[in-house]
Amino acid sequence: MAIATLALYHSLVFVWYIFVTYSISLVRAEDRPSEVFLYGRQWKYLTVLNLVSIALHLALTSLLYFVICVIHRLFLFRKLTFFLQTALPFTTKILLLQFVFMSFWVLYTYNRELVYPKSLDGIIPMWLNHAMHTIVLPLALLEIFATPHRYPPKKKGLILLGFVSVAYLSWVLWIYSVTGEWVYPLFTFFSPVGLAAFFCSSIVLIVWIYNTGEFLNRMIWGQFTFCFSPDLQMKEN
Repeated sequence: MAIATLALYHSLVFVWYIFVTYSISLVRAEDRPSEVFLYGRQWKYLTVLNLVSIALHLALTSLLYFVICVIHRLFLFRKLTFFLQTALPFTTKILLLQFVFMSFWVLYTYNRELVYPKSLDGIIPMWLNHAMHTIVLPLALLEIFATPHRYPPKKKGLILLGFVSVAYLSWVLWIYSVTGEWVYPLFTFFSPVGLAAFFCSSIVLIVWIYNTGEFLNRMIWGQFTFCFSPDLQMKEN
C-alpha cells in the first residue's frame, strides 16, 4: 500500500473515531440512568480512552505520512519512518480495543446488566454501541494487514503493556475509593479475591492478544527491519 494511500486510510479512520467520540460527548449527563454515576464522566471507560488516544495517534501518523511523501529524500525521513515503525503505544491501543471487543460481548451475551445495563438503550443509540464495541475489531484487524509494525523486544513490550494495564486499574480503583461505586457493575459481584483473579485473568487475555498480534504481524510482513520508500516497498537490511 502506497504511503499516500496509507495517509488517506488513516485520515478516514481518524475522522470516524472523532465522529464516534463526539457522538459520545453528546450524551447528556442529566439523561444518564441512576446506576451510571457522574464522577469521571466518559473518561472512566476504557473504550472511550482508547478511542480518543487512537484518534490522536492517527492524526499524527497521517500528518507524518503526508510529510514523508514530500521529504522522503531528506535525512529526517529515516527519523520519521522509525517513529512510525516502532509506535508500540499504538499497537497497545489496538490490542486493548480487541480486548474491549472480546470482554464486552462475552459479558454482554452472558448478562448485559454486568457491563451495559438495558437502561442505557434509551440514551445511547444502538449504532453508537456497535461503533464503540463492534466496529473496533475489524478496524483493528485492518490496521494489522494494512500497516507493518515493529514490535520491541518481548520483555520491553510486556512491561509497557503491564504499565498501561496497571495505570487503568489504578484509575478504576481510585474512582471506587472516591465514590464507593465501581465503573462496571460486574465488579460489585466479586469478593476481593475474586476481583484480583478477574484482573489477573484480564491481563492474561491482554498478553495473549498482544502475542497474537505480534504473530500475525510477523506472518504477514515477515522478519524484516522495515524501511519505507514512497511506495512502501519492504526492504531487508
